[in-house]
Order: sequence, then structure tokens, then C-alpha cells
Amino acid sequence: MDNPTILVVEDEPSIAEVVSLYLQRSGYAVTVLNDGAAALEWLSAHKASLVVLDLMLPNVDGLEITRWLRSHSDTPIIMLTARREETDRILGLEMGADDYVVKPFSPRELVSRVRAVPRRTGGSGGVEEKRLSFEDMTIDPITRLVVIQDEEITLTAREFDLLWWMARHPRQVFNRDQLLDQVWGISEYIDPSTVTVHIRRLREKLESDPSNPRHIQTVWGVGYKFEP
Repeated sequence: MDNPTILVVEDEPSIAEVVSLYLQRSGYAVTVLNDGAAALEWLSAHKASLVVLDLMLPNVDGLEITRWLRSHSDTPIIMLTARREETDRILGLEMGADDYVVKPFSPRELVSRVRAVPRRTGGSGGVEEKRLSFEDMTIDPITRLVVIQDEEITLTAREFDLLWWMARHPRQVFNRDQLLDQVWGISEYIDPSTVTVHIRRLREKLESDPSNPRHIQTVWGVGYKFEP
């Protein structure tokens, strides 16, 4: 079986070289591009297991690539950015990125993030991987499909993982750090607002009235829970 292919889109040669080296040492096949337009052309013709994507790129920026990729696939996206402002990170997440790493970063940290996404999107086929069915919603961890009243709902990899974890623990309240640990697999380097953004995106996709959610509920001052 071929190694998973990671597309790295980064215009700083030194960063691209280090990221590529560490990913290859971890067993991944790596394609490196330094231009946004070239990345769109590559993605139009090839399938990546995951995209490591710089936010600031020549010709076409990372946000535009994220927008295009989300309209065509659910390929996981980890954004690289030198911008430390929370609004930039939130914008990338709202467009569909699954995770982000702020420069300067540890290459080992990035590899751990890359490993976490496939581990949490592949499903283990164990006894806990059975389909969950509720009155108006079905969640299938094998096909990674969510169906609400006969309509398939398209979720990103991280959105599905968040929904799956909460739905497997109905009515249990989780704070943001707990969700980061369980769904993202690491919380030390991630802003807790990442969870808030993903909760909002889930509500927009799953709830008939996101302002008054039926399933993804807020427990004020504590965290979030799934109400079946």
C-alpha cells in the first residue's frame, strides 16, 4: 500500500525543506509547491491525503485555496501562518481548515498534528465504530456520513470528529480543553477558540435554527454537550 501523500504549500524554502524532511522521515510521500496557483493546478489533478498550507502565498493565498478545496473535497487542511491575530486563525477555520500551526513552530509538533488527523478520520472498525441513530440524525463512522431527514450533510474531517465524539457521549458536558484533547489530540498549542469556531460551523450545518440549537447545546460557564 502506498504511503499517504502530503501536499506542502509553502513559499519559504527553508521551512518547506524542513517540513518535507520531517514528514518523509515519518513515512509520508511529500509533494512541495511554493505557489498558490500551482497548488490549485496540482489539486485539480491529484488527490492528497492531507494539505499543509501556508496562509501567505504568491498569486493565490491560502484562504482562497482552502475555499476552493472545501468546495471540491473534505481533504484535511493544516494551515501554517505567521499571523498571530486570532481573527486570522478563526477565518481559516471558518473556511474549513481542520487545524493550524503558528510560525515559528516545532517540526515535531507539526508531524504530530499531521498524524492526529488521519488517526481520527480513519476509524478503527472496533466495537465503538457502530452507526449512531437518533430521531432525526444518523452518524456513520465508517462512511463518515451524517444524514438528517434523508439529507446528507457534508462535514470536514475535524467537524465530523467533533460531532462523533460528542454524540458517543450524549448529555455529557465537555469544556473546550477536554474537546481539544479528545478530538484534536493535543491542546497545549491550540487556542481554545478553535473549538468555538467548529461548534458554530456544526450548528450552521446541522441545526434548523443555529441560534436555538437542538443537538449541539451550550452549557453556560462550562462547555458543550450533545443532546440526542
